[in-house]
Amino acid sequence: MGRVILRNIGLLLSGDLHRPILDADTLLVVNGKIAAIGREKDVDGEEAEVVVDAKGTCLMPGLIDSHVHPVAGDWTPRQNQIGWIDSYLHGGVTSMVSAGEVHTPGRPKDVVGLKAMAVFAQRAFSAFRPGNVRIHAGAPVIEHGMVEEDFKDLAEAGVTMLGEVGLGSVKDGATAHTMVGWARKYGMQSTIHTGGPSIPGSSLIDKDIVLAADADVIGHINGGHTALPDAQIVELCEKSPRALEIVHNGNERAGLLALRTAAELGKLGQVILGTDSPAGSGVQPLGMLRMIALLASLGEIPAEVAVCFATGNTARIRQLDGGLVEVGRAGTFVLCDRAQQSAGRTVLEAIQLGDLPGIGMVMIDGVVSIGKSRNTPPAERVPEAVGR
Repeated sequence: MGRVILRNIGLLLSGDLHRPILDADTLLVVNGKIAAIGREKDVDGEEAEVVVDAKGTCLMPGLIDSHVHPVAGDWTPRQNQIGWIDSYLHGGVTSMVSAGEVHTPGRPKDVVGLKAMAVFAQRAFSAFRPGNVRIHAGAPVIEHGMVEEDFKDLAEAGVTMLGEVGLGSVKDGATAHTMVGWARKYGMQSTIHTGGPSIPGSSLIDKDIVLAADADVIGHINGGHTALPDAQIVELCEKSPRALEIVHNGNERAGLLALRTAAELGKLGQVILGTDSPAGSGVQPLGMLRMIALLASLGEIPAEVAVCFATGNTARIRQLDGGLVEVGRAGTFVLCDRAQQSAGRTVLEAIQLGDLPGIGMVMIDGVVSIGKSRNTPPAERVPEAVGR
């Protein structure tokens, strides 16, 4: 841990929708937390054990994937792939939020079994962080037969969220509303499946069910993969005060519709991003960067604002420690630059044109987790870390 100074930052993106670009070129991290932000002359880095020369690159908060389906460590049976989380780290993802461990072989659906699996997942991913990525897991899928005491038990055991409502036997708005209310009473967040069926056992969840359930997050409002009709997406944006989650493994056109509708309604603060992976379409290590580039280039949103959807918005809605560059928050960052030979002259212009940035370093809790990414295009400039 100790003291880490990051200097010569060319562009500092805060993750804060209201002030996405900060007038600063230096950051001090002490014991994994941001201790100071400002100009180099005003930040005391004399006793830092590690000095990072950003080489004029862009620093942004680590990306938060709001919608993943982990199972066991860094393995997914969905594509029988090992190392998928570590690969996402090379795409700038430093935190993941489980929408349910639904791909677990033989997933129990009885009340005792589903509670036990949720507690196991919460404990396992708290103790094991592939690549140092934070995995917020242990998200039970609600089933008929659950009572209020079950939600109290889960919360007392450390479970903080529900898996996607609608992937279990509870598919009606009234029952979902009751169980979401119990979860909320005990401090647990909820996400609801939106759109057509995605896995065996799931069903269509339309706008009436979504609005009636009133879950904290409208999961993949652009479908996962099959989207609702346009009019229903617009109505959800208009009527719901909850988070509007747009995912990589959804309908891109529907995602752009949701974004534009949210912008017109002044609801960009509700927009968050995820991949909804692993899935039938595979795993997407660069999925979060691709979503940022898609929404910036085709959604006519400034690139620095699109970054907020994948960082600060999610951190605030999901009540997470990272996602924002502000004093007291986790010292978790992505340092990136325009990709070599991009038509964009700067990293923001390149993203605005639809290009992915090249990642030169990822730091989690004040510790350098990776240097040059093995997955992004090579960056024009690459930061350098040295010890004292």
